[in-house]
Amino acid sequence: MSGYGTSSTPSAPPSFGLVQQGFNSQPVMTIELTISCRNLIDADVFSKSDPMVVMYTQGIGSKEWREFGRTEIIWNNLNPDFVKKFVVDYFFEERQAMRFDVYDVDSKSANLSKHDFLGQAFCTLGEVVGSAGSKYSTPLRGVSSQDHGKIIISAEELDSSKDVIFMEFNGRKLDKKDLFGKSDPFMVFCRCNEDNSFTVCYKTEVIKNTLNPNWKLIEVPVRTICNGDHDRTIKVEVYDWDRDGGHDLIGIFTTSVNKLKRGPGVDNVYECIHPKKKQKKKKYKHSGIVNLVSCNIKKQFTFLDYIRGGTELNFVVAIDFTASNGNPLQPSSLHYINPHQPNQYALAIQAVGDIVQDYDTDKLFPTFGFGARLPPDGRVSHQFALNFNPSNPDCFGIQGIMEAYQSSIRAVQLYGPTNFSPIINNVASMAASCRDASRYYVLLMITDGVISDMGATKEAIVNAARLPMSIIIVGVGPAEFDAMEELDGDTVRVSYRGIEAERDIVQFVPFRDYVGKGGSQILSQARLAKDVLAEIPDQLVGYMKARALRPGTPPPVYRDQPAPAQNAPPSFVTQNPPQFSPPGYN
Repeated sequence: MSGYGTSSTPSAPPSFGLVQQGFNSQPVMTIELTISCRNLIDADVFSKSDPMVVMYTQGIGSKEWREFGRTEIIWNNLNPDFVKKFVVDYFFEERQAMRFDVYDVDSKSANLSKHDFLGQAFCTLGEVVGSAGSKYSTPLRGVSSQDHGKIIISAEELDSSKDVIFMEFNGRKLDKKDLFGKSDPFMVFCRCNEDNSFTVCYKTEVIKNTLNPNWKLIEVPVRTICNGDHDRTIKVEVYDWDRDGGHDLIGIFTTSVNKLKRGPGVDNVYECIHPKKKQKKKKYKHSGIVNLVSCNIKKQFTFLDYIRGGTELNFVVAIDFTASNGNPLQPSSLHYINPHQPNQYALAIQAVGDIVQDYDTDKLFPTFGFGARLPPDGRVSHQFALNFNPSNPDCFGIQGIMEAYQSSIRAVQLYGPTNFSPIINNVASMAASCRDASRYYVLLMITDGVISDMGATKEAIVNAARLPMSIIIVGVGPAEFDAMEELDGDTVRVSYRGIEAERDIVQFVPFRDYVGKGGSQILSQARLAKDVLAEIPDQLVGYMKARALRPGTPPPVYRDQPAPAQNAPPSFVTQNPPQFSPPGYN
């Protein structure tokens, strides 16, 4: 998901809303939503507003709103056209409710309460798709009766192409636009829609004080720039950047992917035309030249390409055994073992593990606890094997994890403090041994939200971001999870002592969003699994791509498959773990 700054490539989270039993579970189509706003409130005193849009979705089982994603910030602009797209699966038979909140960003804080609220709008995905030209416009509503402007949501079905286009451009003799300098040129690429309107799909960086810019290599999915139609018109606008957001148009030209594929040469030398200048000046030729320096189209490997090629997900579980969870013998405890109803820890393990275990062939999951006093001597451990076998902490299958969890909760004393870094560093050491595309580690941490080693945890995450691993944090209980939100790098990337994490590898969700209020337990677990695993495919592909690791060759398909083993391996769980009677628990 994107955060602050500009992101030219749309992220692709899975569909929101869960298909109920009896309905078709396949989406009708994958939709890309483009957001624009007009006539926003000017909330800044000495400049214009700096708008950002936050999209929310509403689940079927629960009517609670959950954040789906955020656009980039567009500085000093009351009529923004956002580059960041929202990709969703469209189910004809469902009412897929959406909410869009618009903010004037005042700081780098990820906390929306720190920014000025400009207005909001509600609609359904069906309303957007069903509008004329699949372009839905509605007024923004705010706390007052004044005009808050409007939001425009456009939908287009996405092509299934996974190709990526790589392009380099330079500009020569562009018009001088600044009074005391040259120009600060940047380019805006716009995709032509089916109704002949244009949608912004990519912005280059700004090159300061030059009339002869050399822009960096552009990397953008082909479907983003032309939606798979290589003859579709691409409009390119060249601007001189201004601090106040009133960028000056230098000129416009058009092209297409098929034309760009011809490479550098006379076919890809473009005159930048300023429409008003051309209309007024008879001898006007152009406002400068833009040249294509290089163009290549490459296949982008997907998550499924890596899985088919043999990449295995190694699932590691870590469970919070600190005293803040409450006395396990009391029903109020988050660790209370109820023979009739699994607790939140058990539900979270089951929900996430049921999905991930399908991608781990041996079904052996290292499982740890942290923050407990262990038998027989009561020493405090921030990383102990849940099966009390430190030389082999593996549990077989989700059932093995559940058995180890229930045995250990009766054997240890909940204590503290809550240190995350030892577990993260341990899994990072496992991941560091993998130098190819054969394995990717997924650490599931389940906690009540209290954290004692925030600095060390941030350092561990920054280091782990260079390795083939992702971290899922599920927060259980009623606590505030501000620290967990801070570790989730969707909006502000985690950093330690000025070093920013190479990539976002943490996904956090509060478990309370998925239980209660009469909702089905099965529905809640399915929603939880979908949301916590939403970023894993992109995180895996992002790591492999950054390291230039190609997927393996899929094995040949055999007609005669050997029969599966009749007897599964035994669970690596101590049948009779040593007992420890903590004070006050008797």
